[in-house]
Amino acid sequence: VLHLDAGMAATRVLILDQVTDPRNIGAIMRSALALGASAIMMTDRHAPEETGALAKTAAGALEKLSIIRVTNLARALGSLKEAGFTLVGLEASGTTALDLFAAEPRLGLVLGSEGSGMRRLTREGCDHMAAIPISPDSESLNVSVAAAIALYATSFKEQSQ
Repeated sequence: VLHLDAGMAATRVLILDQVTDPRNIGAIMRSALALGASAIMMTDRHAPEETGALAKTAAGALEKLSIIRVTNLARALGSLKEAGFTLVGLEASGTTALDLFAAEPRLGLVLGSEGSGMRRLTREGCDHMAAIPISPDSESLNVSVAAAIALYATSFKEQSQ
């Protein structure tokens, strides 16, 4: 699924389930590049093409970040698990703190569309569900902001021996 560089301290992959707004995906790419993600995975269908709006928002990240397009996201999640990835879905009802995954050498952060969230099979493919604590005055975060916060919260930290 993803070729791992032996010299890398950690691998972070953002997995997008039916995120359709090209500006959101461009912003996610920009944050992913800035915060050390290795790739972004999304489906062939229900995800925008790499258009001008997406490229402009990505601010150069489109050319530097690996984009993995898959036909079946649930199957791709299974392949990532077989490759040793821990998969963490982000959802308001998540019960696990994101920073607990900072020591994971191979981590996939799964984000769903802003309206309907993750599809059932995508949710079932996750090992854990996590939430980003937000003010009760706010209903939710933009998916691109959530991706950046999740990457920052899970920045790789080697466990002390």
